[in-house]
Amino acid sequence: MEFRKNSLREKIRRGETALGTALYSFSPALIELAGYTGLDFCRIDNEHAWRQDESGEMMIRGGLLAGICPLMRVDRDNPYLVRKALEAGAGGVIVPHVHDQRDAEAIVQAAKFPPFGKRGYGGLCLSGQWGVNGGTEWMEWSNAETLVIPMVEDVSTIPHIDAILATEGVDAVLFGPADFSISAGVPLQTGHEKVMSGLRKTVEAADKYGKFVIWPGAGFPQWETIHKAKELGVKAIELGHDVTILRAVWAKTIQALKAGVGT
Repeated sequence: MEFRKNSLREKIRRGETALGTALYSFSPALIELAGYTGLDFCRIDNEHAWRQDESGEMMIRGGLLAGICPLMRVDRDNPYLVRKALEAGAGGVIVPHVHDQRDAEAIVQAAKFPPFGKRGYGGLCLSGQWGVNGGTEWMEWSNAETLVIPMVEDVSTIPHIDAILATEGVDAVLFGPADFSISAGVPLQTGHEKVMSGLRKTVEAADKYGKFVIWPGAGFPQWETIHKAKELGVKAIELGHDVTILRAVWAKTIQALKAGVGT
């Protein structure tokens, strides 16, 4: 098997907007569906959803099968989860609540093999093709192609945003509007100017250092905030989560039926 280019990175390099989603249900069928419908990336949530077992690897395997870039979000302060996610085949790893350059550098150290980081070698994994191609070529590919994505979720992070995005080995940041809004004193008002100002500064820093920003779609549909994020220069946008999409469709369908629509 060949070691492929990271499809999300390549789309951004072409100057295109990448569209994705997030999955909390850990259904391999759903990540396959997301890929077959044409989405570019999927955030597999292992921060708020609890899945530290083989189900994460099955999700990643489904994403690779369907041609979508699987990004695994892990808990912070556990560098071994970063390595495990990449060994399982994730196209990138997302780490929440990164506050400064030191935090960003710690993620890079955990994600990259020497001389760029301190990741331990273990080629007997899905990413290393179970040792068949788990040698130095795989290590070089992993260093070059897997994405390191810190999260910007706190007002206190903004003074450090240039330093975070200037960090060698950091490829992008995921801007977390919900937690950012809470830290800004406007809880869950994700379209508030205080949040948009933080996003604007993050995008400016990303553009300066040749990186990109991911905007998570917390609800579905939130067309106004999605369009606003795109206008601000966000290059990767999530179109809702599996749970929020189903919740919205079911709720609206029930409301329509109760109102007599379609009878």
